[in-house]
Amino acid sequence: MYDVKKGYEVAKEFYAQYGINVDKAIEIANATPISMHCWQGDDVAGCEKKEDSTLTGGIQTTGNYPGKARNGEELRADIETAMKFIPGELKLNLHANYQESDTFIDRNEIDPKHFDKWVDWAVEKGIGLDFNPTYFSHPKSAKATLSSADNEIREFWIEHGIRCRQIGEYFFKKTGKPCIINHWTPDGDKEVPIDTIGPRQRLKDSYDQIFEATKDVKGVIDGIESKVFGIGAESFTAGSHEFCMGYVMKANKDHIIMTLDTGHYHPTEVVSAKLASIFTFSDKVLLHVSRPIRWDSDHVVSFDDETRAIMEELVRMDKLKDTYIATDFFDASINRIVAWVTGLRNTRKAMLAALLQPVDVMKEIERNGDVSARLAYKEEFKAAPFAFVWDYYCQQQEAGVGLEWLDEVKKHEDEILSKRA
Repeated sequence: MYDVKKGYEVAKEFYAQYGINVDKAIEIANATPISMHCWQGDDVAGCEKKEDSTLTGGIQTTGNYPGKARNGEELRADIETAMKFIPGELKLNLHANYQESDTFIDRNEIDPKHFDKWVDWAVEKGIGLDFNPTYFSHPKSAKATLSSADNEIREFWIEHGIRCRQIGEYFFKKTGKPCIINHWTPDGDKEVPIDTIGPRQRLKDSYDQIFEATKDVKGVIDGIESKVFGIGAESFTAGSHEFCMGYVMKANKDHIIMTLDTGHYHPTEVVSAKLASIFTFSDKVLLHVSRPIRWDSDHVVSFDDETRAIMEELVRMDKLKDTYIATDFFDASINRIVAWVTGLRNTRKAMLAALLQPVDVMKEIERNGDVSARLAYKEEFKAAPFAFVWDYYCQQQEAGVGLEWLDEVKKHEDEILSKRA
C-alpha cells in the first residue's frame, strides 16, 4: 500500500491553489446521509410469511449468484458486513414486504410491531430507517393498485399506504431521525388504454385519502415517484412524471416532495438536467441513485458521468443538504455485498468529487461572461488528483483503502454465504 497520507498532502496542495478546502469537503461528504436499500441482499424477496415470493409489477432480478439472504437475520448480518466498508452517514431503506412475523400478515394489516427487529437493530447501530409501501408482488397487485377500478382492491392498497405512513412515524419516534417514505406503484397497461384519465384520477384520490387519514403523522417525508414504463406496462403508466410532478406541486405540502429515480426516464433524459427545475418550485427532493442501461435495469451505481453530474448539480446549487439521497439497485449475478459496497462507495465518491471543485470561482467566471475559461475549469477538474483524497477519507473512516475491503468480503463469502443453500 502506498503512503496514503503523502498522497493526500499532494492533493491538498493541488486543490489549495484553487481555494478549495479539502478537509471541509470531506466533512460535508461524510455527514450527508445516504439511505442504503435493503433489497440488494435478497433480490427483493422480502421476509413475509407467504408461499409465493415471485416478483411482479415490472420488477425482476437477473442472475442466481449463491448466498443470498434467506431471512431478516441473515440480511441484517450481510448489511452489517457491507456497512463496514461504506464510509459516511448511513440510513437503511426498508420495503413493507420486509415485515417479520411468525404468521402471515397481509399488507393492509401490517403494524409497527412487525418491524421491531429492524427498529431494535437500527437503534443499536444508531442509524435511521426509511420506508416504502410495497405495491407489487401480491395477488391484489396483478392489474392495478391505487389506480384500480375495483374499489375493494383500491381500498386494500389505500389502507396499506395509511399503515406505512404510521409505521414511518414509529420509525421516527424510535430512531429520532425523520423517515423518508417513497410512494411508487407499478400501475399501467401493456397497450395504450382508451381511458387514460380515469386511472390517474383514482390514483390522485388514493394518495389524497392516504395523506388525509394520516395528516397528524409526525417525522415523515413522502416522495412521489414516477416511472416511464415497466415490464407489462410498456405503453401506459398511471404514475407518469407529469402526474407525479403535478401531484406534488398541487399538494403544496412540506412533507410531499418529488422523487427522481435515475432509471425512470427515457434513455435520452437525465436526472441531472431535471434537478434545477424541480428545486425552483420545491424545497426538497428525494433522489434514487441507480444505473440504467437503456432502461430501468437498476444496475450497480457506477462512478460514471451521470452520477457525477447529479452530485455536481446538487453542490453547485447548494442543494446537497436539501436532497434525501437513497440507492436503488439489485444485481443477483454477482456477490451481493460487493454490489452494495461498490454502489454505495461510488455514490459517496461522486459526492466528494463534486465538493472538490471551485464552484464559487466558476460561477464568478460565468457571471463575467468568460465561457472559454468556464469550459477550461470544468475540464481541468476531471483529471484532478481526487483519488488521493478519497483514499485518505476511506482510511480515516476505517472503511478500507482501494480494494482492501474486497478480501474481507470474499472471506465472508467463503465462511458464511457459501454455506447457504
